[in-house]
Amino acid sequence: MPASHAPYAIFPGRRYPSGATVEDDGVNFSIFSRHACGAELLLYASATSPEPFQIIRLDPQVHHTFFSWHVLVVDLPPGTHYTWRMEGPSEPRDHGWRFDARIELVDPWARAVNVCDWNRWRRQRDGVQPHDSPRALVLAEEYNWEGDMPLRLPSEQTIIYELHVGGFTRHPSSGVEHPGTFLGLIEKIPYLQELGITHVELMPVMAFDEQDVPEAVWDAGLRNYWGYSSFGFFSPHPGYCVTPERGTHLSEFREMVKALHRARIGVIMDVVFNHTSEGGVGGPTLTFKGIGNETFYCLDGIDKSLYLDFTGCGNTVNANHPIVAHFIVDALEYWVREMHVDGFRFDLASAMARDADGRPMANPPVLWEIELSDTLAASRIIAEAWDAAGLYQVGSFPGYRWMEWNGRYRDTIRSFVRGDPGLVSEVATRLSGSSDLYQANLRQPTNSINFVTCHDGFTLWDLVSYERKHNQANREKNRDGCDNNLSWNCGAEGETNDPQILALRRRQAKNLLTLLFLSQGVPMLLAGDEVLRTQNGNNNTWCQDNDLGWFDWSLVEQNTHMLRFVRGLIAFRKRHPNLRRRHFLSGEAQQGSDLPDIVWHGETLNDPPWGDPLAQSLAFTLAPARQDEGPLHVMINMSEAARRFELPALPAVRWDLALDTGRASPTDIVDPTDQVAVDMTPMLLRSRSIVVLEGRGS
Repeated sequence: MPASHAPYAIFPGRRYPSGATVEDDGVNFSIFSRHACGAELLLYASATSPEPFQIIRLDPQVHHTFFSWHVLVVDLPPGTHYTWRMEGPSEPRDHGWRFDARIELVDPWARAVNVCDWNRWRRQRDGVQPHDSPRALVLAEEYNWEGDMPLRLPSEQTIIYELHVGGFTRHPSSGVEHPGTFLGLIEKIPYLQELGITHVELMPVMAFDEQDVPEAVWDAGLRNYWGYSSFGFFSPHPGYCVTPERGTHLSEFREMVKALHRARIGVIMDVVFNHTSEGGVGGPTLTFKGIGNETFYCLDGIDKSLYLDFTGCGNTVNANHPIVAHFIVDALEYWVREMHVDGFRFDLASAMARDADGRPMANPPVLWEIELSDTLAASRIIAEAWDAAGLYQVGSFPGYRWMEWNGRYRDTIRSFVRGDPGLVSEVATRLSGSSDLYQANLRQPTNSINFVTCHDGFTLWDLVSYERKHNQANREKNRDGCDNNLSWNCGAEGETNDPQILALRRRQAKNLLTLLFLSQGVPMLLAGDEVLRTQNGNNNTWCQDNDLGWFDWSLVEQNTHMLRFVRGLIAFRKRHPNLRRRHFLSGEAQQGSDLPDIVWHGETLNDPPWGDPLAQSLAFTLAPARQDEGPLHVMINMSEAARRFELPALPAVRWDLALDTGRASPTDIVDPTDQVAVDMTPMLLRSRSIVVLEGRGS
């Protein structure tokens, strides 16, 4: 136990690097705090020790350099827990300073964080108590990667699968040894391989405050489940570790990454740098408020005790301050360099494009630092290109490498599939890579992350089963969550036994995913949609760490027909490079081909209904992208009536039926070895269905 060796001798230490660094002589601690006038380092034997075994008061003449406080603790072993206390002025209105020497703070640069005794509601009720804060943990970072490196997969080959680490295996039906953990996810890798995705996008896995919910929600037994409440930006979330008390945060996360890489699956982290768990004026002081509130947050220009809130979460990170920008980039590069992750998705990324006063910047320094970082050069960089205050930047996010969640794609495809007329022109633009959003900025189809569902909103099955949100379980009187879902319940709200409605819902679900995987750009699939997972109409399960938010693995057998269809869709996309082009379609013949790369049609060949305000049908022919590939012909009928479509006659090409969403499984998607040719008479498409033909040499 570290306490048996106290007191440990100390040396001055140094200000770089920030955090706790294990060295030959001991552990160097360093923390930024520009306006603090004193600092104490508290050392604990464990996360649950009632008292520190040593408190080290730093001498400003010895342990203070520029804006950093630092000390080397001689021979201190890894496994020691620690906190900081900072002394300084409390002048929130005039300067934004909120120093409080009573409050123990988590090191923002900590490689591991444990939260055993933290209770934000007890603190709010009773005030700050001695030693009642989360604690950081000193870790030695040696790890045998066995040759592992981040994957290097071309962007156009990427297929993203968004999942929640806890919810993916926490349901009793998962059958894993360690449910709800990084190690539990490893046990489901064979499922991911069979599905065919190339990357998992993990909802927040940096240490977050599970208690960051309204008090009424907490009293109802709910907690912050999604994790968009970070406070440990270098630490894997301890709640996803099997033995966090032993400091296994890094090794367990690395084991997961290494196992996924062995399966040729990349890891994208959903990261939250737009706000923190400290919230606004009434929120707790955990990290930044206590070391540099005026530096790390955007504050009101007149009354600096108030926080500017462009995130809907109480505060906004001052991301373009030089210190904060460096902190963010340092964290990202750490996760790539030391944890081997393959990319990041930035929550409410447009908030990071604002200056300290909240004004949007034309060239935000932090976004360009991320864009230009050599360490991040091969990483996926994905923006949720909007924030909660109306800044919407889809198609115009700064930088070339930045990919974007394409909200325009989602809304257009949802509206079209539910039956809204007159959208075929925009649908064609979305299917072909959203050139209207990206081409003028010298970007590519791969800058568009296409999706029809994500964690935020209805699941796929709920999208075709509900027209209204049903969020009563969140205990906020159904006021939370989006009201504009662009959904259609197919004739009944929620659960039904009507076989016709159920069949239509299944067809609509297949239609949505078929369009997704036929689109140029990068597709993203929400975990569970492949087995028609439901949240009973709840479109905001952020606090539902229970059956409502978990992946029910019994659905794999129950809805095996849908799982088979989605696996087939992914395999279909993978075998057709003409669905994965790096450059925008032009409508002209490309080198080595006599066929235009795309030809648009309606029900009649070469007559797309661009100007028809009632049109609900569209067709197109894609030329091969390689010599070993055949052309594709796609026909889409989203009307309530069956429609006949003419088929194109191409030299030496026969058309084989590959997919028909109007058919029941297993004939809805056909393996190439089982496909049969269709005749060239106009083909009748059932109502609300899609047919795809593969061209082969006749």
